[in-house]
Amino acid sequence: MTISITHILTLGALCLLLTQCGTSSMGGGNLGGPSVEERNAKIASEPTGDFFYGRRYFVEKTRFWGYVRQPRQPWNRAKLVIMREDKKKTPDRLSEDGAPGQRYAFDNNTEYRLRGYYTGQQVYEPNSNQFLSEFMLTGYEPLDSQPGWLFRPDDRYDRLRITMIPR
Repeated sequence: MTISITHILTLGALCLLLTQCGTSSMGGGNLGGPSVEERNAKIASEPTGDFFYGRRYFVEKTRFWGYVRQPRQPWNRAKLVIMREDKKKTPDRLSEDGAPGQRYAFDNNTEYRLRGYYTGQQVYEPNSNQFLSEFMLTGYEPLDSQPGWLFRPDDRYDRLRITMIPR
């Protein structure tokens, strides 16, 4: 079978067109938020101490809690965690069938100051097919219910699939 230059160029143009279509349909991010410079400055000036920063990240049918990082550490170094609630329940420990704003995951994308520690255990989360770090929660304080994007300004949230991962 012989492939001509015309076929190769046509195939290349088609691939480029499909790639552009996928990009334009996604568009920019859907979380809003600060510029990269503003976010970096905020993280650089964060108070430090015996706590972590966490961002709730909810995806239907998964049981991970969200991302956790150390103070002054960029979000792309955060870990997706399973919360262990022996000592403190997560803020969204509500019914999954409750009224809007009063149900499990009402706090998606809320940023928290978390108290607790990593247990050293890896926990299997079957719906995302991942082994994730276990975090023992001992306390929390909500900081911002609308902090905007997590990893990049073009982050897109989809409650039905994992779309936000550190890059």
